[in-house]
Amino acid sequence: MAQCSGQLERRSSNVELRGPGRECDPKRHHQWILRVQRNSPGSHKQSENCGEDSFHGFTGASPRSDRKQKKMCESNKARGLAADQTQALYVGDAILSVNGVNLRDATHDEAVQGLKRAGREVTLEVKYMREASPYVKKGSPVSEIGWETPPPESPRLGSPHRDVPVTPTMSLQGDRRYIPLKMCYVTRSMTSPDPGNRQLELHSPDAKHTVVLRCRDAASAQAWFEVMQSATSDLINKVITEVKEHTGRTGIAGSREIRHLGWLAEKTENEKQQWKPVLVMVTEKDLLLYHSLPRMKTSWHSPAHTYPLLATRLVHSGPDRGSPQPGVELSFATRTGTRLGIEAHLFRAETCQDLSLWTRHIVTGCHSSAQMIKEVTTSCVYKGQECRLVIHYEQGFSVLAEQKGEDQVDQGNQNQAKPLLCYPFERLKMSSDDGVRMLFLDFSGKEGEIQLDLHSCPKPIVFILHSFLSAKIARLGLVA
Repeated sequence: MAQCSGQLERRSSNVELRGPGRECDPKRHHQWILRVQRNSPGSHKQSENCGEDSFHGFTGASPRSDRKQKKMCESNKARGLAADQTQALYVGDAILSVNGVNLRDATHDEAVQGLKRAGREVTLEVKYMREASPYVKKGSPVSEIGWETPPPESPRLGSPHRDVPVTPTMSLQGDRRYIPLKMCYVTRSMTSPDPGNRQLELHSPDAKHTVVLRCRDAASAQAWFEVMQSATSDLINKVITEVKEHTGRTGIAGSREIRHLGWLAEKTENEKQQWKPVLVMVTEKDLLLYHSLPRMKTSWHSPAHTYPLLATRLVHSGPDRGSPQPGVELSFATRTGTRLGIEAHLFRAETCQDLSLWTRHIVTGCHSSAQMIKEVTTSCVYKGQECRLVIHYEQGFSVLAEQKGEDQVDQGNQNQAKPLLCYPFERLKMSSDDGVRMLFLDFSGKEGEIQLDLHSCPKPIVFILHSFLSAKIARLGLVA
């Protein structure tokens, strides 16, 4: 995580970070022992003196090897010591010689030893290396931000031929860095506390880097947040198109359509205290969760979690209390019936528009999935007899006697099986389960309450049953 202050500027689909300008102060003449002879084109050698009685007092002049020029350069000056008092040494100066000893090709250790052996009077010959200063200068917080580009083998989502030409990803130009906003996660109060509401956070698509930006007041922070949030949202449809082209006919994790894609903050029942970023995709039948933006085609087929929309229910949406207020969390919760029981997730959206969009996609996705799948079948035991429970979106419930030799669930044609019970949805008065293996259905028939042993946790069937009912009610226009 990097924190920085300075200026922000939005250009197209990038955010530009500028650090404060740094200029060398004019040289001033001081006195005693340390002599600096500046060797630069168009200027004569000049000596400056400063009093100090040992090598250790003289350093703040910390040498570092310049990668390009292979020269020893000053990387730091300690305040108040000789290197600082002369006002003649600059960060980025290449040390050419010490007391006449040539250090032009010296290693770091050789340069340090040369300084240590220099004695009480030291004469340095230096030359300012403009091209070396980016490697040794630490004046700008922008230069310390890490934000790596995708590996070469990655698919080029947002390749240069489709985007407005800009400088390379996270390129450094002086005190400026350009960060492409495509698939970045813009959020607030996730990485660090923000009691003053002055911060916003930018998380990289690979979820490895975070930049925390602090503005001068809450109003400025909110303005920047809205602009950057809008920019990232505008790029989502473009990314979805690129992902579809990249995955081709194979689709994603068994799905063919991408209904929605984006970042959310997530909490689970086991991690209630900490929000964490999660990339969420809604397809025509599944809710897919990724820890970061997949770069390889195979990674799209291997989400961290897959939840069938048919067995997923939206149970909460909106702020905790009352109407949305600035700084109030906008969250929604889902519950999914699984073979291990109910799995609950709490998600946080960044804006009211995002909250509405996500909840609508989940609810409509559940209903359309019910209409598309239409029928589910599972094995069960009814009155000691091996059977199959069939729930059909249009026809309702059937309990079919299992024929000999058929040991597994079959979602094919059920015409050959003998029906023991048949009821439409309208006859269902109540349903319940024990959370372990038993499902109870009451159709007010002569059989009374029907008890079915499903051999495993009944929650998936219970949630699918509720999804069918919800979709049928929505189709009748009884709910918005």
